Amino acid sequence: MPVSVSDFAVQVKRGARGSDPTEFVFPALLAYKGAMEMRGVRRGESGFTLVELIIVVAIIGILASIAIPKFLAYQAKARQAEAKVGLGAIHTSAMSYAAESNTYIVSPLALLGFQLSGASKYDFYYGGTVASLKITPASGGASAPCDVVPTASPQPAMSLSGFTASAIGNIDNDDTCDEWEIDDRRILTNGRNDVIQ
Repeated sequence: MPVSVSDFAVQVKRGARGSDPTEFVFPALLAYKGAMEMRGVRRGESGFTLVELIIVVAIIGILASIAIPKFLAYQAKARQAEAKVGLGAIHTSAMSYAAESNTYIVSPLALLGFQLSGASKYDFYYGGTVASLKITPASGGASAPCDVVPTASPQPAMSLSGFTASAIGNIDNDDTCDEWEIDDRRILTNGRNDVIQ
């Protein structure tokens, strides 16, 4: 019958079965060794082989090469929400102004009652592309090479019966600009898409 370590310690303290500890230790060690060999565990053989580790690293590399570009595209699409929300707010301000003034022509632009708060990756234009019709964010704005006037159609314009506002920005720091337009009918278009480039 196998003897546990705690039983052995108790029996040695009591002086049971003599004072020779090998009487208890060797049968226990032989039983432990036999149980480990039955499980397939041998002394000195543990861990992974180099080939197994290389395969795992290769699989992780392949998965990362697929996942990282997808993640960056989703991140850029989330940044485009800033332009959509900003143009929606400009639309609301322009409709309120037109309800009071019976025109969409605003001069000076401060009468529109719209001001960007916080940092922005976009520059916004209402009714034209001249500097006086640019709505400047509190900080940030479009970075080079997109710190120019919008070029996609429809261009920002305003008249007695309608308007078009535009947003231009560089959301992923490449050479392609992202441009969005909205008009008085609340039709939102993406004139140039920086995400698919």
